[in-house]
Amino acid sequence: MPRLNRIVETALYVDDLDRAAAFYEGKLGLSSMLRTRTLFAYDIGGQNVLLLFLRGASVETQVSERGSIPPHDGTGPLHICFAVDADDLASWEERLGQHGVAIEGRMRWNRGGTSLYFRDPDGHLLEIMTPGNWPNY
Repeated sequence: MPRLNRIVETALYVDDLDRAAAFYEGKLGLSSMLRTRTLFAYDIGGQNVLLLFLRGASVETQVSERGSIPPHDGTGPLHICFAVDADDLASWEERLGQHGVAIEGRMRWNRGGTSLYFRDPDGHLLEIMTPGNWPNY
């Protein structure tokens, strides 16, 4: 059986791309890789891409001379988790507090990792996790 190597992209659907950009760039410090009228893309640690799609803007097949992308969209609050070094967790908590981002939950995992939970402006549940939760992280 062929092997899947990793997840390259994760997508969230937002109601206002500029508002989302202010949060992800200003509060989380992400670097933009692409901006279109319906999609913003961000580098995550040089290994992954976070896609922010304007909700409702990709519900039809997108066709170009290079191929096509099937329709997709999403509603409701979704969840993603960002990996951070254990030594950086306190700095992240301080940064989020300085930017008025409320920590909604904390978890200490059996394997020794810690997670902080908070929300973006569209209500998506975001998590910052240190190593020590999953066997592979």
